[in-house]
Amino acid sequence: MRHLGFVSLFVLIIWVSHNCLVSCQKPAVVNLGAIFTFDSVIGRAAKPAMEAAISDINATPTILNGTHLNLSMADAKCNVFLGSAEAFQVIEKEVVALIGPQSSSIARMISEIANGLQVPLVSFAATDPTLSALQFPFFVRTVQSDANQMIAMADLVDFYGWKEVIAIYVDDDYGRNGISVLHGELDRRLAKAFYKLHLPVHFTQNDIISLLNQSKLLGPRVYVVHVNPDPQLRIFAIAEKLQMMTSNYVWLATDWLSATIDSFAPMNRTALHVLQGVVGLRQHIPESKQKKDFMSRWRKMQQKGLVTSELNTYGLCAYDTVWTVAHSIDKFINEGNNLTFSSTDKLNDTKTTEMHLEKLRVFNGGAILLEELLHTNFSGLTGQVHFSSDRNIVTSVYDVINIDKMAVQIVGYWSSIFGFSVSPPETLRGTQNSHSGIDHKLHNVTWPGGKTERPRGWVIADDERPLSIGVPHRASFVGFVTELHDSHKIVGYCIDVFTEALKLVPYAVPYKFELFGDGRSNPNYGQLVNMVADNVFDAAVGDIAIVKNRTKIVDFSQPYITTGLVIVAPIRNSKSSAWVFLKPFTVDMWCMTAAAFLVIAVVIWILEHRVNDAFRGPPRRQLVTMFMFSFSTLFKTNHEETVSTLGRVVMLVWLFLLMVITSSYTANLTSILTVQQLSSPITGIDSLIANSWPIGYQVGSFAYSYLSETLNIHRSRLVELHSPEEYESYLRLGPDNGGVAAIVDELPYVELFLSTRTDFGIIGQPFTKSGWGFAFQRDSVLAIDMSTAILKLSENGKLQDIHEKWFCKMGCPEERRGNYEPNQLHLLSFWGLYLLCGSISLAALVVYILRMVRQFVRYRRRQMKQCSSSSSVHSTTRCSQIIYNFFDFIDEKEEAIKKMFMQCEINPVPETPTSTAT
Repeated sequence: MRHLGFVSLFVLIIWVSHNCLVSCQKPAVVNLGAIFTFDSVIGRAAKPAMEAAISDINATPTILNGTHLNLSMADAKCNVFLGSAEAFQVIEKEVVALIGPQSSSIARMISEIANGLQVPLVSFAATDPTLSALQFPFFVRTVQSDANQMIAMADLVDFYGWKEVIAIYVDDDYGRNGISVLHGELDRRLAKAFYKLHLPVHFTQNDIISLLNQSKLLGPRVYVVHVNPDPQLRIFAIAEKLQMMTSNYVWLATDWLSATIDSFAPMNRTALHVLQGVVGLRQHIPESKQKKDFMSRWRKMQQKGLVTSELNTYGLCAYDTVWTVAHSIDKFINEGNNLTFSSTDKLNDTKTTEMHLEKLRVFNGGAILLEELLHTNFSGLTGQVHFSSDRNIVTSVYDVINIDKMAVQIVGYWSSIFGFSVSPPETLRGTQNSHSGIDHKLHNVTWPGGKTERPRGWVIADDERPLSIGVPHRASFVGFVTELHDSHKIVGYCIDVFTEALKLVPYAVPYKFELFGDGRSNPNYGQLVNMVADNVFDAAVGDIAIVKNRTKIVDFSQPYITTGLVIVAPIRNSKSSAWVFLKPFTVDMWCMTAAAFLVIAVVIWILEHRVNDAFRGPPRRQLVTMFMFSFSTLFKTNHEETVSTLGRVVMLVWLFLLMVITSSYTANLTSILTVQQLSSPITGIDSLIANSWPIGYQVGSFAYSYLSETLNIHRSRLVELHSPEEYESYLRLGPDNGGVAAIVDELPYVELFLSTRTDFGIIGQPFTKSGWGFAFQRDSVLAIDMSTAILKLSENGKLQDIHEKWFCKMGCPEERRGNYEPNQLHLLSFWGLYLLCGSISLAALVVYILRMVRQFVRYRRRQMKQCSSSSSVHSTTRCSQIIYNFFDFIDEKEEAIKKMFMQCEINPVPETPTSTAT
């Protein structure tokens, strides 16, 4: 037993020692596999780059020291089947990792193989976003996913304000899934339209021509091209031949274009002329010493004939990919893991004669190596290399490039952190940490056609697909829209406004009118608007009212005419009256004014008679002077001047009164001579409601519901009318003969009715407010441009000219609006002025008389003191004599009175003053 235990212990020691030796011994060779298309834009740069990386790794003692890295390459030849077959052959060599492929479709197939054999698949060019799914746990990507690129592209479209985009893509996993992400991102940015046009994987020139011609029938002119790298640039070359590289177009390209043109040799740069104005994205590679050194090394390789292509970003990624795998293998080995493979029963049970699947073996350390890959972190040619939880490289920066004059210009940068900027994102770190916290900015871009102004990016229509415009086929009021039976031409007021506005739109809009309705009855305008919303018509032109429920489903232009319900009634013209000049004042006003002239004449004569020679003389002359002075103040032509203070005060008040009276008379006479008077007692909507007269309305108009429901007019009073002829007939009959007292309809219809009839007019102003506009589909840019054009028509007077052309054939209706306020001016409006003038005149007269009485009394007292009184005169005789003497006294001039006072002081004999002048 003791001997048996000793043997067991010895065997155990040998087994442990053997295992320790095996685990500590580094492998001499580690095999890697690479699958990609050698003869391709990406392959021609990736192959020498990976070979250089293998050479550098094997020459560097600090990594895989003592272990040689061997890279087995296989050509997939852009074919999923051949690529899969090559993958099996490479894996048979017990590779610990696969690099590539560049095709997303091939990567999807090989990922399934990698999953089964637990071999990490590290791709430097497969950008399909769905490859990051959990379905492919062994797929690792050292290049940016198209998910990032499509976010950048959507931001670029949004940055320039375009809302409609056409995507041209290759119909494979790479194209479909990338464009699907772009579609979602544009939807988030509220893009209106996104059209997907796909090309076969191996598309031909005819395929491109057919697709581009198809795209011309669509409205957008912003193209996003997402295809595989194409050295011939066939899409742009054919677009140039089809006149699609002009200033009306916008061409955006994903990084396939930058990879293509970066691979061009300098002598081949002349091919860039077909890319004039194209804007694209390119994966951003920060500037570094490593990158500069490798670029210098690449040029030396070109000189030696080892490289046939220029270096592009995918070549740099391929170089870093090899180093990424090398770092992970180094850590894997240094941690004591073995590179061992084992067979699987499932493959051993597969009976095949040619494929020999039983030779395929599972990499036992695949899961561990995958973890080491995902934890790799080093500085490479493309920048810092490390991975996110979804196995993608952590970077999301793109250059925004612009091809102008056969040169590639960087106009800015995009990053998920900073958005658009004109400085590289690595220089902005630490300054901002929010996508929305920085002003997005790019350098000026030269667009197709050589212009720097941002292209509009869409067209409404072209000659091959003109705009379909629905117009109502009316049975009445055909002046708005009608069809000429001889030429089938659509004419009318609304059509004239539309065509004139369209001339001011800064781009061509081919269109065709399509009648809506049978012409025997007025169509339903609600249905017409619904057909615009349902894309049956692109727009609708006509007498379409802008109402709330319609604005919810379509966009309207600026109203080209203001409308609302108005009243139309018979009118008469007062301009033919020979006595129209008497109408501004009522009879009371005329009488009071005449009396005022007489009173002022008398008052001024009394106040001026003693002191003003102009108011003295023979009685006939004084009478003429008195009244001529009063009436001449009306024209301010009187030659006599007032001398007395009281006279001047009275004249001041009188002239103020006269100024107000003459101004009011002039204004009212002007109104009477230019405004016609109603022959109907209706003065407005209130008087129409208060009476029981019948009211007419147009059939189908919303006037019926407004009158009956809003104004509560009994429906029995409302009379349905069908045509302008019925309007005229019922108005002439009047309410007493089976007609109507007035008609309530929308203003434009009434104006068109009045354009050929002078016996009717509009009473008052519209008592509802609305407008007519052109209807367009939701979010139509043409609606905005047409609104601007309508405003321009209004400003330059063209809109008024069109209005007068259709509505002013016999005088504009607004000249025949009823004036429902009394025209004549009443005494009541001026009684205050007359009272003021009369009071001042009476006060001046009273002051004058009191002053004269005082002077006469002083004169008589002085005379009584100095002269003896006569007893032979009776008292009655003395009283009449005194009155006679008083009138003689006040008839004297002021100088004569002063002389009388002096005589009474000198001559004691009483004298009775005798008139020296009459």
